Amino acid sequence: MTFKAEYIWIDGTEPTAKLRSKTKIITGAPAGLDALPVWGFDGSSTNQAEGSSSDCVLRPVFSCPDPIRGGDDVLVLCEVLDTDMTPHPSNTRAALAELSERFAAQEPIFGIEQEYTFFKGSRPLGFPEGGFPAAQGGYYCGVGSDEIFGRDVVEAHLENCLKAGLGISGINAEVMPGQWEFQVGPLAPLEVSDQLWVARWLLYRTAEDFDVSATLDPKPVKGDWNGAGAHTNFSTKAMREGYDAIITAAESLGEGSKPLDHVKNYGAGIDDRLTGLHETAPWNEYSYGVSDRGASVRIPWQVEKDGKGYIEDRRPNANVDPYVVTRLLVDTCCTALEKAGQV
Repeated sequence: MTFKAEYIWIDGTEPTAKLRSKTKIITGAPAGLDALPVWGFDGSSTNQAEGSSSDCVLRPVFSCPDPIRGGDDVLVLCEVLDTDMTPHPSNTRAALAELSERFAAQEPIFGIEQEYTFFKGSRPLGFPEGGFPAAQGGYYCGVGSDEIFGRDVVEAHLENCLKAGLGISGINAEVMPGQWEFQVGPLAPLEVSDQLWVARWLLYRTAEDFDVSATLDPKPVKGDWNGAGAHTNFSTKAMREGYDAIITAAESLGEGSKPLDHVKNYGAGIDDRLTGLHETAPWNEYSYGVSDRGASVRIPWQVEKDGKGYIEDRRPNANVDPYVVTRLLVDTCCTALEKAGQV
């Protein structure tokens, strides 16, 4: 017997990487991730190699059922290696894997809220030709064909993610017409990042069938419209058990050069989105607060009430690399908690 394996990887396009994929026909019965072979591709066509030495290697790191093809077919997320089997410079997963192992005892987990915007041609879905829709206000979590656009695509994407076994925890319409969100997690750093990349691939692939496109542009429409983020919820075992660890984590993100170290790696175009307006903090200022959607980091009111829980970093762009944002949060917060003896 044979089955189809869709090999998915992250390319070297800058400043925002793209997803690529191709199909491998494999002979034999599906036998799990370890049985999937490494494969190769032309890195000179993906901004990952020169034409004179163009071979790059795909090593499977995560697989799940293919909800589009069905049957025994699978989706296979891969990390990119050089031909000497070392991580390619574009491979941001390798650094996260190393750090996750170092801080595994603190049990960091994440939930990432992925915002995105549908486009039909050159305009966001729901924007009339030659003009603009009514000002934002009724679109967020709205209902009705006068305020909601693209629900059929969203429902199909959700169903595909669930059939694939991904850790999707919800969806909702967002503040601008044609703008939506899905959430992945709570999961460990590598798991949430791998699954978010696969969910993004499924978003693009599902939208193909409806003749619309999805973008992670952090400011898809200039002017008085909300941008698109990837609010990142984070906790450790100590944070889930006590409020002192919550404060230590929140304050660690504001120390020294940390605010800029994080923001400059939170997605291209971040200064267009983090303006201090539209439920954002300014990109060059750091703040945290309880129930404050205008802060860099929000402590949910329920967390303060319960005296334990998680923090929400509201700064990451929709186009952030989840391997990078999770690595930075683990490194900064877990190091601070370790120094404070709160582990």
